[in-house]
Amino acid sequence: MTTDVLALGYQQNWLAILESPFMRNALIGGTVVALASGLMGYFIVVRRNAFASHALAHMGLPGATGAVLLGVPPVLGLAVFCIGGALVIGALGKRAADRDVVTGTTLAFATGLGLFFNSLATKSSSTMTNVLFGNLLAITHEQLVVFTILFLVLTCCVGVIYRPLLYASVNPAVAEAKGVPVRALSIAFMVLLALAVTMAVQAVGTLLLFALLVTPAATGIMLTPRPSLAMAISAVTSVFSVWVGLGASAMFNVPPSFLIVTVACGIWLTVWLVDRRGGRVEDTPTPGGVASAGPARAPASSPAPAVG
Repeated sequence: MTTDVLALGYQQNWLAILESPFMRNALIGGTVVALASGLMGYFIVVRRNAFASHALAHMGLPGATGAVLLGVPPVLGLAVFCIGGALVIGALGKRAADRDVVTGTTLAFATGLGLFFNSLATKSSSTMTNVLFGNLLAITHEQLVVFTILFLVLTCCVGVIYRPLLYASVNPAVAEAKGVPVRALSIAFMVLLALAVTMAVQAVGTLLLFALLVTPAATGIMLTPRPSLAMAISAVTSVFSVWVGLGASAMFNVPPSFLIVTVACGIWLTVWLVDRRGGRVEDTPTPGGVASAGPARAPASSPAPAVG
């Protein structure tokens, strides 16, 4: 039974909806995606790769629409094009300026190719809509298995390269002078980011991707200068946003992607306003330190925590 409340359909049987198989899949899948996003989000913000993460999601568009034309699962094409774009950006964009140019050029070509593939078959229109806006409620058991495997791969890889990746992310010039393989780490990180983007796109879509990959991580960095704790806060914020978004969507029959984005952005805005009212000056990155905004009201010259 549905009751109209402020033009929203309040569903009195929302508890039964939450217990349904498709909603359980959405909760499990959304949780796995949120954890992966929290893991990668910290490095996205520290490395200033927000534009690259957004671009990778759009680069997967021609892969998904092209896969429909070939009769293969759209997620396979999405992953192939995301990883391909990540390899191009990681290999050609060593400096930030070069990376932005390479990312923008690759993004423009991929978007045009996606529109071309979409025009070849009308049945791919729904695929494009799902890629752009996500379809968390349509996650299947097979996708849950894939998500779990990808999350385990991401966790193991980040665990192996964590320290050199953190060093190369904070101060690549010094890291390279000390023999850290900055270029190889950049490529490896971009590939891992492509896997995370492949998962997140299926939850919130390319247009709302920042809500899981960037916004919770930015929240964590504002709350603590410790990388591991910032990652934990980012993951918890992402999971909380997914759970609240799905619960509210069951209650009011609203698309979950919108609600997930609203919760994540609302948390970030609250922390940002409190942070600004506190008058804290953001720390300046130092060699061997992490660019962060800790809760202490320290001067801009205060050293950040050491990586090594």
